Amino acid sequence: MQARGGDAAPLTRSAADVDEVDTARGREYALLSRLLECAPDQSLLERLAALPGDPSPLGVVHAALAEAAGRTTAERVEREYFNLFIGLGRGELLPYGSYYLSGFLHERPLARLRAHLARLGIKRAEGQTEPEDHAAILCEVMAGLANGELPATPGADQEVFEQHLSPWIGRFFVDLERAEAADFYRHVGALGRVFMEIETAAFALAKEAGSGPRKEQRR
Repeated sequence: MQARGGDAAPLTRSAADVDEVDTARGREYALLSRLLECAPDQSLLERLAALPGDPSPLGVVHAALAEAAGRTTAERVEREYFNLFIGLGRGELLPYGSYYLSGFLHERPLARLRAHLARLGIKRAEGQTEPEDHAAILCEVMAGLANGELPATPGADQEVFEQHLSPWIGRFFVDLERAEAADFYRHVGALGRVFMEIETAAFALAKEAGSGPRKEQRR
């Protein structure tokens, strides 16, 4: 995704305004986006195998993902990704908001998302073939809003999350954890589920406090 000028809302938050918490959030979203967009190559698997863990919920799933990355190969994960998301005709899972919310592809949830992104001045990158409600693209949008690569008004990330991710993406990650074809991607599902739970709780706390983007520890 990319920002555009013109009809966008006034841009009052950019990368220069981003704190360490939002930078870390952006990294988690970017990792999920990359893993949902396509299968990791061997270089990425090696980097994932070095992910540090800790006793926090996010640290535990990081450690499990690192272990899974260290015991698989790019060829095996590529076959797994194909079976999960592409398949012969279709994969085991359909990672689209419209499908989870309406049972069909390219429905009203996608139209509402496109309208919201247009108001933020965000458009689909040239050459992007997947619709904007694909889980990978939504995570890419959230990464850009969190880390300031997609400048927007304060709170835009919370609005996008609550309106277009929260209603369905947790169920998708649970389905990914439980998918028959999932091995390495079972741990991607766990990472997504735990991180979305953290995001949901943090946004709720921010709303109760009447504050802007979160400053509390997110693990």
